[in-house]
Amino acid sequence: MVQAIEADAGSQNTANNGKPSDEKLMKERFAKLLLGEDMSGGGKGVSSALALSNAITNTAASVFGEIKRLEPMAAERRARWRKEIDWLLSVTDHIVELVPSKQTSKDGTCMEIMVTKKRTDLRTNIPALRKLDATLIDCLDSSKDQNEFYYSSSKDDGEQKGKNSKKVDKWWIPTPHVPPAGLSESSRKWLQVQKDSVNQVLKAAMAINAQVLAEMEIPESYIESLPKNGRATLGDSIYKSITDEYFDPDYFLSMMGLSSEHEHKIVELKNKIEASVVIWKRKMIHKNEKSSYRSAVSMEKREIFEDRAETILLILKHRYPGIPQSSLDISKIQYNSDVGHAVLESYSRVIESLAYTVLSRIEDVIQADAATQTNHASKKKGCSHKDTPNAKDANASMTLWDFMDWSKLDQGEDGAKKGVKDQSAKDKDAKLLSKPPSLVVTTGKKTSYLENLAGSISPTARH
Repeated sequence: MVQAIEADAGSQNTANNGKPSDEKLMKERFAKLLLGEDMSGGGKGVSSALALSNAITNTAASVFGEIKRLEPMAAERRARWRKEIDWLLSVTDHIVELVPSKQTSKDGTCMEIMVTKKRTDLRTNIPALRKLDATLIDCLDSSKDQNEFYYSSSKDDGEQKGKNSKKVDKWWIPTPHVPPAGLSESSRKWLQVQKDSVNQVLKAAMAINAQVLAEMEIPESYIESLPKNGRATLGDSIYKSITDEYFDPDYFLSMMGLSSEHEHKIVELKNKIEASVVIWKRKMIHKNEKSSYRSAVSMEKREIFEDRAETILLILKHRYPGIPQSSLDISKIQYNSDVGHAVLESYSRVIESLAYTVLSRIEDVIQADAATQTNHASKKKGCSHKDTPNAKDANASMTLWDFMDWSKLDQGEDGAKKGVKDQSAKDKDAKLLSKPPSLVVTTGKKTSYLENLAGSISPTARH
């Protein structure tokens, strides 16, 4: 009888097909968090903040993985993500702060007391991140009605990927295919709407993540690993470019020879610049103290150097959103002890990564459509050439103007004008890509790196 009762109890805690119940899964998940991922119980685990950050990151990696196609998520994976992320975010409901409030007693006396309220940054940013999360999943789900593009297997794409330089490094991602004449106008509009929506999600997630990382304390271990001056960190050439009297951030980055195919070079440059910013800030803090961080450079110039470095970081963040985290970011996450910051940072980072992946899949389809349109247009042009009169008839219809070849002279003049226009267009693009002069501030109110990221600050600063 006892064995039968135990069997019934065990069956209640187990879902269909031998899968553990939600209650059991939740107990296991929070047990790992409380033990700091040290299942031996020996107290060698990580902090609660880092354990929670790792849990959110690992959950997203196991659910989403590498999104290879622009297609809806499986219902099972979507339900699992919703369930497990709700468990992990439920911790923030109990992170509170004390705020003043008024209370009226029975005799009419009004007094001020302190009451608990959910922390402001969590109360504002968690709902915003949930909305961004839902927008991305809705974008994937909306592709179920699209039947104009399709994906072939990696075996069929072997030859095509060798011809396409973009797919050489990502051979495992299937290539999208569209009809011979390209996508319909409605499908193109849908793709553009989805691209704009996901791009806004990416910018918002980047802004929240950047703000949270900026609020985290810089670990002492990171500071101790830095040299005592920015020149040693940056190197002579980079230091000279940043501290020169004339500074153009776009020209500086073009001289670095950066590209999305060489992520290690971008991360290396970001590590150097972030380290120099930390050093310069400490020099300004210790300007009146006897410290190894004291500097002979004036504080005004030091602020200019810092603004220029943050301008470069801002452009790098916008141009290469999918690059790995820098050494400073990793160090902050590793030694962070604020659970609220850990949740916001990891959740926004997961959404940022997912948005970048979805955006890449949308751009793959758009590029396939553009390539197909170009091929279709060239074929039509080739067919029209076949219908032209033969050379003999063409010569018979030629005029003296054609034999004199005055058109080449006109083309030469037009080419010279076109060259001037092209050069002016390049100059205009350079001005647009470069940072506006207002970002490099020498006097007055200082504009921070976060206030310029994604064109707006995160929802916390707006409220």
